[in-house]
Amino acid sequence: MDYEKVSSELVNNFKDVIITYTNPSIISSVLFGLIKIVLILIIAKMAIKFLDVAIEKFFDSRDKLKLKLEENRVNTLKGVFKSVSRYTIYFMAAMPILDTVGIDIRTLIAAAGIGGLAIGFGAQNLVRDVITGFFILFEDQFTVGDYVELDGKSGIVEEMALRVTKIRDFNGELHIIPNGVISKVTNRCRGNMRALVNISIAYEEDIQNAINVLNKTSKEILKETNDIVEGPIVLGVTNFGSSDVVITVIAKVKPMTQWAVERLMRQRFKEAFDREGIEIPYSKMVVYMPEK
Repeated sequence: MDYEKVSSELVNNFKDVIITYTNPSIISSVLFGLIKIVLILIIAKMAIKFLDVAIEKFFDSRDKLKLKLEENRVNTLKGVFKSVSRYTIYFMAAMPILDTVGIDIRTLIAAAGIGGLAIGFGAQNLVRDVITGFFILFEDQFTVGDYVELDGKSGIVEEMALRVTKIRDFNGELHIIPNGVISKVTNRCRGNMRALVNISIAYEEDIQNAINVLNKTSKEILKETNDIVEGPIVLGVTNFGSSDVVITVIAKVKPMTQWAVERLMRQRFKEAFDREGIEIPYSKMVVYMPEK
């Protein structure tokens, strides 16, 4: 192999590249293209912000337009409309950008076919997510603010878009779930919820007396909060433990208030038992010290 000849060819090729890309007309063309792309991105960003503000103002003025919608439903529709407008602007911005870098999208579609192009860009999952998002929206499976379980994750729905749903759990973690993978929805905000409290008494206590105390305290709790729809109802003895008799009390409450009502019930029942001298059993350890 003639290494001198190869080296000479490489040097000549390198010189040709330098000469080509240092040509003022080519440099100006590249700079013009970059400036054009940057301007398109800036305009797209401004358009997205403008539409977001317009959507917010539209729904904020729904009273003037006589649109009677629940607040959660309004927040859901805001997210969907923002998502649709965002994807539309992205698509509109992508067309001139591809044309600027020398990709003729019409030729590309004609050569590959619309179906092949969609598959090539992985649009199957995107279409599935969007279609599922439409079904979730139109069937009103859940809205922003609902406490739901999706794809094994539980939390409050923070945002719902056509492609993804965002829920935040009680640890503060944000879960972003594609709509297409949502196969089962558990909505814990539709209809009245159940507040359930199990309270134990010692075997030596008078069961009927304990039930009477719980009934009296339940009536006081009902007057104390507006979150209870029905009850509290003392069901009676529901279990025998190793050292206790378990009495169950339930109540129907407004959505998302069941935990607060359960905490209130436990506190008031404990205070009532303390006043009446009713013992709530707890684990005890007896230590015998041998005599010396």
